[in-house]
Amino acid sequence: MTHPFFSVRPTAFSHRGGRLLWPENTVFAFQQSYDLGYRYFETDLHLTKDGVVVLLHDDYLDRTTDGTGDVWDYTFEELESLDAAFRFGADREWPYRGQGITIPALEEIVTTFPDIRLTLELKQGGLEGPLVALLERLDLWDRVIVGGFDDRWVRSVRKASGGRVLTSSAVWETRAFWVASRAGVGLRSPAAALQVPVRYGSLTIVDDKFVGAAHRANKHVHVWTVNEADEMHRLLDLGVDGLMTDRPDVLKAVHEERGVALA
Repeated sequence: MTHPFFSVRPTAFSHRGGRLLWPENTVFAFQQSYDLGYRYFETDLHLTKDGVVVLLHDDYLDRTTDGTGDVWDYTFEELESLDAAFRFGADREWPYRGQGITIPALEEIVTTFPDIRLTLELKQGGLEGPLVALLERLDLWDRVIVGGFDDRWVRSVRKASGGRVLTSSAVWETRAFWVASRAGVGLRSPAAALQVPVRYGSLTIVDDKFVGAAHRANKHVHVWTVNEADEMHRLLDLGVDGLMTDRPDVLKAVHEERGVALA
């Protein structure tokens, strides 16, 4: 039986809500992608000083907001006073400054958009417990898949959830699976999906061998971060199960060209 998270294939993920088009990881960005038809999103998680799970990619606030320092040194109330659109814009144009766009809590996202599904990337150790508690309280088990670059964090969230939460492969699991795919051998893993870039440096990860091995192991392949239409078509032709993009407008057009619904 297919898990509800994987009910749409190929899956179109708006990466950080479409970070090249709108201020990333904000309700505003999610709303724009939602209005385009997206129901799957990728986002990043940190934990505030007072234990609130929030959406933010970097450890520090300087790149995206008018604040400075590390996110875990702020309470959620303090974060809400910052402008999450402050740094968004090219050529020193700041189209969304001063419009009340803030760093949201994960709870706000899942309640504002009750029909979306999320890839949640752990960006910080120690948030596994609070995250699992939130998933339990709001019954989000069918709506999320959790991953991260640190294998310890991914294993920790699996343990904290008692195996209830879907997870993607972390770095070492992905490397092991890639090696196994080259050798033509199977590899057991609790990961439900392999969420990977096309390449790590000069090494090609996503090719027909990798996709074929994943599918034989009943695992989905989601590729990040793909922003060019030609590459989107190539990967979909290869049989990947989903794409994550900073350009939800481009991926929507590709889906339309292929006659495939976004959700």
